Amino acid sequence: MGVDSIMVNSNPETVSTDYDTSDRLYFEPLTLEDVLNIIDVEKPEGVIVQFGGQTPLNLAVPLVKAGVPILGTSPDSIDRAEDRERFQALLQKLDLLQPDNGTALSLGEAKEVAERIGYPVVVRPSYVLGGRAMEIVFEPGELESYFREALRLLDDLPEEHPVLIDKYLENALEIDVDALSDGEDTYVAGIMEHIEAAGIHSGDSACVLPPHTLSSEILAEIERQTKALARELQVIGLMNIQYAVKDNRVYILEVNPRASRTAPFVSKATGVPLAKLATRIMLGVKLKDLDPWSMRRGGYFSVKESVLPFNRFPGVDVLLGPEMRSTGEVMGVDPSFGLAFMKSQLAAGQALPDAGAVFISVNDSDKPAIVGVARIFHDLGFEVLATGGTAAFLSEQGIPARRLLKVYEGRPNVVDCIKNREISLVINTVSGKKTVHDSAVIRQTTLLYGIPYS
Repeated sequence: MGVDSIMVNSNPETVSTDYDTSDRLYFEPLTLEDVLNIIDVEKPEGVIVQFGGQTPLNLAVPLVKAGVPILGTSPDSIDRAEDRERFQALLQKLDLLQPDNGTALSLGEAKEVAERIGYPVVVRPSYVLGGRAMEIVFEPGELESYFREALRLLDDLPEEHPVLIDKYLENALEIDVDALSDGEDTYVAGIMEHIEAAGIHSGDSACVLPPHTLSSEILAEIERQTKALARELQVIGLMNIQYAVKDNRVYILEVNPRASRTAPFVSKATGVPLAKLATRIMLGVKLKDLDPWSMRRGGYFSVKESVLPFNRFPGVDVLLGPEMRSTGEVMGVDPSFGLAFMKSQLAAGQALPDAGAVFISVNDSDKPAIVGVARIFHDLGFEVLATGGTAAFLSEQGIPARRLLKVYEGRPNVVDCIKNREISLVINTVSGKKTVHDSAVIRQTTLLYGIPYS
């Protein structure tokens, strides 16, 4: 477009620091002082804050106050999406749902909010990135532990940094949406269905594009809400929205008026270069003139899977949660969803077995859902092994299951069987801190012996 581009990036590992990506590259911290120093030297006609995650987005309002022109979505619109009270007002205006929530400046206030909206709740500080110090809490004792351990304080919190408390939607399906808008028209670039349950950080979740279980009615509603939010926020460029679907109702978890970590995945999966088009839109080109709809490819499934670094950290619990832990991602593509998912697992270094024994131990609420899975494994010729309660339940459903002892019940137990290579795959679900603690040794042993864990 004949415009010189100046990249400011603090991370030497990313492609943005390649010497041929931009006309000039500043390898500097993304702080207000450093960025203003660069602006003072370069005197740019505009600054783009959409392509660096949350960190540059946090600089948008201070930069505007310093007289710096921001290209794309206005800092006020960014603030409407980021500020909790303004965001609630926005959703109420559009008649959109979000999980019940509240804020607290002390443990006492947190208990009141949690009692009002009902356990389980998701708690997190309001000033963190990557889900840091974010937990799902199932009862008051765990909330006290959170304040004592995760926050390391029981006194009042600083007023500008309250703890955010949201109702946790159990057994909900999480959806990620990337969209491109010029403030009038909106192109819904990708609706991605998470494979992990809602509550797992989106950076750690596998996801599939297009969705493979959502009804056409739910997809249409998600698209409608995405367009309504883009228009109301006057988004110029990219935006990402995280939804949860529970009991055929669509809830909005988060709106980010920026490129998300899924934008490169969606671009590769659909053939539509989102970052390139978003930049052109920020420089004044209309969406209808770019016509991303005509660029779109389809007819296959694309699965994004996270790469987790647990094998580098022996003894670390592999259980995923709201705090992001992945260090990379891979992609599987195939006309069949099952094969696309399998390719993503192989690319992530997960060797899936085609024979042997599968060990299953799930909590009571997950027992009905495990029946179909266990039956498939049995029909494929796998031996089904399970702890007492799960084995009894599966036997009642007509699925033969050999009982294994839990670790504290004696020997030989499930851990012994993993060590003896008698188990090819482990399926285990937990609920609450006690079951997480009790089953931690199982997860650590699967990691040590390279056994796939689900």
